[in-house]
Amino acid sequence: MTIWDQILSALRAAVPAAAPLLYGTLGEVTAERSGVVNLGMEGMMLMGAVVAFAVTQATGNVWLALLAAALIGALMGLIHAFATISLRVNQVVAGLALTMIGTGISGIMGKRFIGMPPRVQLKPVPIPILSDIPVIGPILFNHDVLVYIALLMVPLMWFLFYKTRWGVSLRSVGEDPATADAMGVNVFRVRYLAVTFGGLMAGIGGAYLPIVYTPAWIEGMTAGAGWIVIALTIFSMWDPARALLGAYLFGGVRILQYRLQKLGVSPPLLNTLPFVFTILVLLISAGETMRKRLGAPAALMKPYAREER
Repeated sequence: MTIWDQILSALRAAVPAAAPLLYGTLGEVTAERSGVVNLGMEGMMLMGAVVAFAVTQATGNVWLALLAAALIGALMGLIHAFATISLRVNQVVAGLALTMIGTGISGIMGKRFIGMPPRVQLKPVPIPILSDIPVIGPILFNHDVLVYIALLMVPLMWFLFYKTRWGVSLRSVGEDPATADAMGVNVFRVRYLAVTFGGLMAGIGGAYLPIVYTPAWIEGMTAGAGWIVIALTIFSMWDPARALLGAYLFGGVRILQYRLQKLGVSPPLLNTLPFVFTILVLLISAGETMRKRLGAPAALMKPYAREER
């Protein structure tokens, strides 16, 4: 295999590797745009993964499995919304608690599935004509349906964010909830919907791993993908279009670690690559001034109470 063939192979492999990250990032971008950070993404993705695998084994229906994963993710998002919006629990504490709960429950639920292949899985569906385009075709247009849906969601969400009334409400709630409330926007409803949607997307992202990407159930199979999603949200500057670029960059890093392993590079060292990138992004954006420069929502992590308006 020539170097060019190896590059094309790596680029093609990066697309499905990025899919769960893209789903999770689009969900987290939506939640944070409303002013709520969700550090429970790892737990939500793990729960989506184990529920999807269990439903696949029970029914043999991939779409039912995806629906179940989306619902469990949405339910966990709703719990996070209730804790942080209604009860005004510290967002970091609530998110970390959900990650620990999701990790523990998924480990217990998945014990009997360890090492088992799914009864059914999504197969690549080449798009006629487009998949035959030299170079670009095999890279972008020869994947499973969930990859295509993720790609289509990027322009759809960009349009919703910047060209619709709902998008204006979402962004205004994340910037200045008191002013948005005074203008007639239901701050609590917008935040509830955004955080619940973020959980739903995390569930789908997690489901992608055992029924498409791996395919098998392995305890802790997200391997930090939820934390990478948090970093990608900052990397994307809370923008759906930039989320696409970030997801494929980190997906490429994940593929690179496997390719370099064949060349004799230490596997433990390579396994740290995605997390090194994650830590760098988080360190760069740690300061309040830097977050403002990156375009972080002004009310991010700040609970809102109408009586304090």
